[in-house]
Amino acid sequence: MMRLVIRHRTLYVFDAPMRWITQSHRLTPSNCASQRLFDWQIKVEGAEIGAAFTDGAGDLVSTMTLPGPVERVEVLVEGSVETTDTAGVLRDHREVVSPRVYLVSTPPTKANGALQDLMRTALLGAHDAGELARAHRLCAAVSEAIAYKPETSHANTTAAEALEAGEGVCQDHAHALISVAQAAGMPARYVTGYLFSNAAGGAEEASHAWAEVSVPGLGWVGFDAANSCCPDDRYVRLGSGRDAQDAAPIRGVSRGAGAEDLQVTVVVTQTQQQ
Repeated sequence: MMRLVIRHRTLYVFDAPMRWITQSHRLTPSNCASQRLFDWQIKVEGAEIGAAFTDGAGDLVSTMTLPGPVERVEVLVEGSVETTDTAGVLRDHREVVSPRVYLVSTPPTKANGALQDLMRTALLGAHDAGELARAHRLCAAVSEAIAYKPETSHANTTAAEALEAGEGVCQDHAHALISVAQAAGMPARYVTGYLFSNAAGGAEEASHAWAEVSVPGLGWVGFDAANSCCPDDRYVRLGSGRDAQDAAPIRGVSRGAGAEDLQVTVVVTQTQQQ
């Protein structure tokens, strides 16, 4: 069990003022068996706070609007979470969406021939293995096929492109694992969150992403192919979706012709239990 303190700052600066901006935020961790929320705040100076609700996937969503002219937007998230290692199994997370929804690929997760070959090779001889063992094999195959290397891909890189390149970031590992799992008939989805890590040689982004695979008898189980492990008490789960865009912590629309400059900083530290 750990107590993690998180500070997540997102800054948008526009070269011409926007008339207005509306955003939805999936920035509040839900309470479940692996995490318990303590103090938590989302601050956006000058924002008009709108509706807040729990979506069908069990994730907490809030909305806000900034009336113009808007030259800059700073979204500041601060809080602490007590985490527990559940071996990656998502327990006590209330949702109503059927896992079968996550059998359908999206453009970033669509399996080409190479991804299907990776799936078949990973599962060779595993016909009698359970779904959990098959998911572990797929995670290991993605970890081996795509080396973790920062700044080697971009927001629109697909799973197929990352596999061809043989390197990528956590987003690419998550997309590729979703792709091969769906090709094997296993529902899989993209998860965003935070990671506390001070170990050398791993994927150490404080803002992190991984995949969840639906396993009969267990439900959703997390797999972090970038770090070759299942999420433990170093991880804080924010939300999920079919791919990175669908699961984005911040989504928005704006009115205006200005281009934006985006800066994101995330700091995750451990504090002593009280």
